[in-house]
Amino acid sequence: MAITTAASRLGTEPFSDARRVELRPNASREEVELVIRAVYRQVLGNDYILASDRLISAESLLRDRNLSVREFVRSVAKSELYKAKFFYNSFQTRLIELNYKHLLGRAPYNESEVTYHLDLYINQGYDAEIDSYIDSEEYQNSFGESVVPYYRGFDFQTGQSAAGFTRMFRLYRGYANSDTAQVEGAKSRLARELASNQTSSVVGPSGSNENWGFRVSADNAPKQNLGNAVGESNRTYRVEVTGIRNPGYPSVRRSSTVFIVPYERLLDKMQQIHRVGGKIVSVIST
Repeated sequence: MAITTAASRLGTEPFSDARRVELRPNASREEVELVIRAVYRQVLGNDYILASDRLISAESLLRDRNLSVREFVRSVAKSELYKAKFFYNSFQTRLIELNYKHLLGRAPYNESEVTYHLDLYINQGYDAEIDSYIDSEEYQNSFGESVVPYYRGFDFQTGQSAAGFTRMFRLYRGYANSDTAQVEGAKSRLARELASNQTSSVVGPSGSNENWGFRVSADNAPKQNLGNAVGESNRTYRVEVTGIRNPGYPSVRRSSTVFIVPYERLLDKMQQIHRVGGKIVSVIST
């Protein structure tokens, strides 16, 4: 992804034109250490790791070229360290989301992918769940034996669902953020939209823009105007707004308000919202 204004606004600059981290046959000691750090950062979701938590044996095998990067990734993902951070205290659907993010560098495309991995874990166990990502054709084609997995979800590639782009932002919350420190805790980020086969608004990572704390409300507005009762035409719009601070509106940072507005009053309503400090995050025809 080239460095663009959009990349700056979305907080993806750290991945703009970033070089892939690869363990080459003639790699220096410093380059090997870089690979080890990159694997820990990617697979552990940028979480802090103590010296006592490091996989010393697996690191030594990698340094001696008796272990490929792919097998080192597998060792980290199957370790007690990974389980303590993401398995024991998380919902199963959250673990699957993170496995996709950490091991394949993307978000799940649809509910059937999550269902497949739920069934696999229930019937074959944790190790089989991890192996299913690392032994997949997708992993092999994307990373092979020597490349450290990286976030592919910010670029469009062959076979990638466009929904994966917006969903990646629900899993990625910033280059300095970790997957164990996000405000939404251990609950699933994508369960609702995967179940309804919908995508959420793109919300930039923490601190990257003024609306980084916005979340789409759970309000389900009607999809059809019945009776032609609110305007002269049969055209209405669902306007979702955040940041309103007038009396009578909640002051919670992530709250949002939905208005159903006839076409004839749409411009006036948008101007009114801006006057009271609101930010319009979506306008959808109903």
